Amino acid sequence: MVVALALAGCAGPGSMQKAEQAPAVKPDQALVVFMRSSFVGSAISASVFDVSGNDTTFVGIVNNGTKLGYYVPPGEHTFMVVSEAADFMKANVAPGKTYYALVTPRMGMWKARFSLRPVRGSELGGSDFAGWDSATQYVVNSPESQAWAAANGIDIAQKRAAYWPEWTSKSADARAQATLNVSDGR
Repeated sequence: MVVALALAGCAGPGSMQKAEQAPAVKPDQALVVFMRSSFVGSAISASVFDVSGNDTTFVGIVNNGTKLGYYVPPGEHTFMVVSEAADFMKANVAPGKTYYALVTPRMGMWKARFSLRPVRGSELGGSDFAGWDSATQYVVNSPESQAWAAANGIDIAQKRAAYWPEWTSKSADARAQATLNVSDGR
């Protein structure tokens, strides 16, 4: 019972708002869509950040059944997903294209941990992707989610610092598997 109460208290960040419409592709930018459609760890929120440079930029919170679009300039980017731990994904993107990444749960010590899994271009026409896409709705940040990110900045920075060496020590093949490629966009 104590564990159940602790897990309930870890449900996490402020809520997002339902988007009025899906984000449109922009000719000079790439759109990266983070989506989550898994019952495992569904009570735990996953927060996503752009950590491409020295700054940590809050992208948003991806709960089960939601997806979040984020615009970036063409080129190389690094994203981080945070819950009990942090994990990273690289992205090499081209302008005018949309890329997808799944926020995938895995069990941690006390609650679900998350990773970012690139959706390959070859998967975009398949039934799995169609299911993920139809099972999720677009959300946008709310004042509550922005306030949560601001209030938890120190913890987020500590997780980035603690887990980045783990990412960089992965084999080149493992990092390549966790990288969106230009060819994965549509």
